[in-house]
Parts: sequence; C-alpha cells; structure tokens
Amino acid sequence: MRLANKIALVTGGAQGLGFAIAKTFAEHGAKVVITDLQVELGDAAAATINQQFNDRCRFIQQDVTNEERWQQVVEETLGSFGKLDILVNNAGIALTASIEDETLEGWRTTQAVNLDAVFMGTQMAVRAMKKNGGSIINISSIEGMVGDPKIPAYNASKGGIRLLTKSAALYCAQEGYAVRVNSVHPGFIRTEMVEKGLDSVGPEAWDMVQQAIPAGKLGIPEDVAYGALYLASDESTYVNGSELVIDGGFLAR
Repeated sequence: MRLANKIALVTGGAQGLGFAIAKTFAEHGAKVVITDLQVELGDAAAATINQQFNDRCRFIQQDVTNEERWQQVVEETLGSFGKLDILVNNAGIALTASIEDETLEGWRTTQAVNLDAVFMGTQMAVRAMKKNGGSIINISSIEGMVGDPKIPAYNASKGGIRLLTKSAALYCAQEGYAVRVNSVHPGFIRTEMVEKGLDSVGPEAWDMVQQAIPAGKLGIPEDVAYGALYLASDESTYVNGSELVIDGGFLAR
C-alpha cells in the first residue's frame, strides 16, 4: 500500500494512461479523483476501479482548458477529502500536421489542452499542497525531448511541460514547500491515441516504430502507471524537477 491515506487527482482518467495510473494508485491505497470531458467513459472507469478496490475512486467531469472549472475541481476534491497529495496532469491531445500544414487554430487548441491546462493544474495544486506537501506529476512525452516533423504543435506543448515542470520544482524548493514536481516522458505506448496516430500513417508506421524501439515492442499503459506510482509515493522524496523517460530505450540511441 505505497499510497495509503493519500488523495490523488488524475486528469484524463477515463481511459488510456490516465485510467491505468488511477487504477494503480487505487490498488496501492490512494483515494483517487479522475476527471475527463467524457462523462460515460468517466463514470464507467470509476465504477471499474471501485468494484476492484473498495470504492476508492470518484469521477468529476472537467474541461481542463477552463480555469474556473479547475478551481471548482480542486475545491471539490478538498471539500470531499480534506486534502490533495498527488496531482497527475495527464489529459492531452495530439493533432498531426506539419509546420506548413498546421493551422493557428490547431496550434492553439493543442497548447490549450496540453500546456495551458498543465500550467493551471500545477499552479492550483501548489497552492493546495504548500502547507502539507505533495507530488505533482506532469505527463509529457519523448516528443517533448526530440522533434518530429509531423507534430510541431505537440512537440512544442510537451517540451513546454518539461521546462514548466522544472521551473515549478525550483520555485517550490525556493519557497520551502515540500511539493515535488516531476515530468514523465512516455514513448510509444499502446493507447487509443497512439494507435490512431500510427494507423493514420499505415502499417509501415507500426513496423518502423517497433523496429526503432530497442525493446522491440510498444509499451503498455501500466508501464507508465508504475513510474507515476514511484513519483507519487514517499519513495521518491529526493526526486524533484526530474524527467522519467519510459520508452523501451527509444531515446538511448
């Protein structure tokens, strides 16, 4: 029970990485609030976790690009559980378009969901955690560390998360808050978003990606969830402003 008596908030928790993280947190003793735009999926995800882990999960609908809604979600979490120990900024999107083809609308939408939301969540979590401490985990990507010719908006947003995380970590340390802020950088993980992206290119994309990964295969959401579990737990109290890469060795080349 590595997260016993801890309260966690996971955005984009209805499916994919967010669901795997929330489920793993509940398995290890945390009470978890998951948020998502998709109500039916969110309700179903919470029900699944509650059936397995003794009613440790609650779903709240949230548009992570809305500042007022962020305030409401954090206040509701504090009102229900009295504290917030862990925030996982996981919600994100990926739009495929080159620098020539991307639109300003697409660019701004990507930044709003992937970066603005992480800024707002991190800011509000710091305010909620600064008295008692906590762990903020921002889900970036290997695409926040290296470029890709087809996803400049995504690259920029995930790279922004990387440095926002470091800035927030330094600030909390400077202020004497026991709040740690770290980023996680998944590689190619079998989620609906990654699978759709590869399918849009074609079968050759799957072959190319799997050949480029030293592990020889895509990861699964649980691979990322266990990394988040470590950062959320008290086992990582000396880890701050760091990057945890979970990519099967992709960036080691």
